[in-house]
Amino acid sequence: MYGEFTLYGVFIPTLLGLMLIAYLVHKGLHLALARLGAYRHVWHPPLFDLALYVLVLGALFALMRRVQA
Repeated sequence: MYGEFTLYGVFIPTLLGLMLIAYLVHKGLHLALARLGAYRHVWHPPLFDLALYVLVLGALFALMRRVQA
């Protein structure tokens, strides 16, 4: 995995790009779970959201490492 990529001459860390993608995926999952009513069964919704975001970010990171190898 590369450490950074360039965007119009500005070096952007790869992790920042992955974090932005994970945020968008997380928001989609959050909306889907909210519509399904899954948050009624969650004890602490903000903590659940944080854990969901970390899982999505980890999955994206693992997927990117697998694609690079």
